[in-house]
Amino acid sequence: MKALICDEPGRLSLIERPVPERAEGEVLVRIRHVGICGTDFHIYAGKHPFLEYPRVMGHELSGTVEEAPAGSALKTGDPVYIVPYLSCGHCHACAKGLTNACQNIKVLGVHCDGGMAQYLCVPEANVVATGDIALADAAMIEFLAIGAHGVKRGAITAADRVLVTGSGPIGMSAIIFAKARGAHVTVMDTRRDRLDFALHRLGADALLIADENAEAEALRMTDGNGFDVVIDATGNAVPMQRGFNFLAHGARYVLLSVVRTDITFSDPEFHKREATLLASRNAQADDFAEVVRQMKAGNVPTRALNTHTGRLEDAVSLFTEWSRPEAGVIKAILEV
Repeated sequence: MKALICDEPGRLSLIERPVPERAEGEVLVRIRHVGICGTDFHIYAGKHPFLEYPRVMGHELSGTVEEAPAGSALKTGDPVYIVPYLSCGHCHACAKGLTNACQNIKVLGVHCDGGMAQYLCVPEANVVATGDIALADAAMIEFLAIGAHGVKRGAITAADRVLVTGSGPIGMSAIIFAKARGAHVTVMDTRRDRLDFALHRLGADALLIADENAEAEALRMTDGNGFDVVIDATGNAVPMQRGFNFLAHGARYVLLSVVRTDITFSDPEFHKREATLLASRNAQADDFAEVVRQMKAGNVPTRALNTHTGRLEDAVSLFTEWSRPEAGVIKAILEV
């Protein structure tokens, strides 16, 4: 079978390797679509904190069942999406149902080889039937679940004024699910095109340019109070630290971003506000189910989000093209 491997930062190769053999309890999936996310671009650029090379990337996956265990509800040909978090099932976090924070977690395409290949073997529990959702759309379920999980972590309600910082795909997913809960959502970024997309295609309520006047403008927008919930999706330590400046008293700050370095904040200001700081890692089963529910309800503009498509065979050159900001990629999907 064909597979795309990242040999080292900045170098991709299309290789041939054997079709994997299905172990007991696993499903052999014929991969059909692979979403490209910031994690993949970070791996390609050598910026991911949890990765060893070489690595077959790809964790936003949909496909069809090639072979399932005897007695499985899944049958050959069934359309499916893949939950890419391989949890151990017995650590302290897993025992509490926090499989997304498993102490021994392996994420497909990060800690072990992923789905930028024609076939992949996955534990049956990680393979979910898509129903009537198109396979191209199903390849976007995972990144949308990241935003849905962050919104859940922030306990967002219709009474909240929410600021999402960073309007890349993960930030956009947070916007979609914060709006689904009825919140008033402001989006902050340096890119006017992304802000306009959030306003006109995702239903954001207000925009905030991330310039030197942003804090003052945020106070004006919120009657001097700040935001009830701030969600960072920038992937950059500097704006992550700056996000503390936008918190109202009693606010929650959700970090969807993860970076290699430390971040710092003013302890007196944080305590004065009695703010809450929340990490948000991966997603849980109910987050995936929420994405499917909102897709079926027509609240996720999948066609608008999927701005670029290409073939696995062309991915070596496409990665270089799609990684350029001027390419205007929101969500790129490889067809396998």
